[in-house]
Amino acid sequence: MTKVIYNKFDKKLISALPTVSFTGRIIVVITESEARKAVDFLLKSPILGLDTETRPCFKRGRQNVVSLLQVSTPQVCFLFRLNLIGMPSDIIRLLEDTKVPKVGLSLHDDVLSLSRRAAFTPGGFIDIQHLVKGIGIEDMSLQKLYANLFGQKISKSQQLSNWEADVLSERQKQYAATDAWACIMIYNEYLRLLETHDYTLKLAEVPPTPSPVNEENLS
Repeated sequence: MTKVIYNKFDKKLISALPTVSFTGRIIVVITESEARKAVDFLLKSPILGLDTETRPCFKRGRQNVVSLLQVSTPQVCFLFRLNLIGMPSDIIRLLEDTKVPKVGLSLHDDVLSLSRRAAFTPGGFIDIQHLVKGIGIEDMSLQKLYANLFGQKISKSQQLSNWEADVLSERQKQYAATDAWACIMIYNEYLRLLETHDYTLKLAEVPPTPSPVNEENLS
């Protein structure tokens, strides 16, 4: 059956969709030795999803340093607590690796945030936002992209939570892992649609442009 996708997905429809979340294993990394083992494991995967989280700052003009780096395979997601371990050499090794593709959204922002902790040369990064334009999708947010392609909702309820808490809550871990894993799902579906052309693109309805007011008619 041909899939219907939209150039712009109506945000008002998302709340009624069933919620999706990562169902694989989530591993929190809080030491350099754990980071080394995690990176060794991740670099054996054919593809990785990547995202970051930063503790929100509600003071104008200020921004906190990135707190969390989440990197996922289709089955396992590692949450690197950068506020505890910084950017050890093994994380740099992961970020600079050019053999395993790392997919995400708005990766320029993630790279910039991570580079504020330590300098590195990004390797193997693929930004989904640039790719989906090739099949006519104009939406850039993870939530809209996932809803458009899969008809499911990714919850954003933990987005502004404290990512530097002593212990991450289960809801925070699930949220962070889902965001990284969802990037893989979107990327793989994009590749499938690009190869099969098994989709129909529908253009969102554009509200009519209001007619200019004729002041003479108002007198």
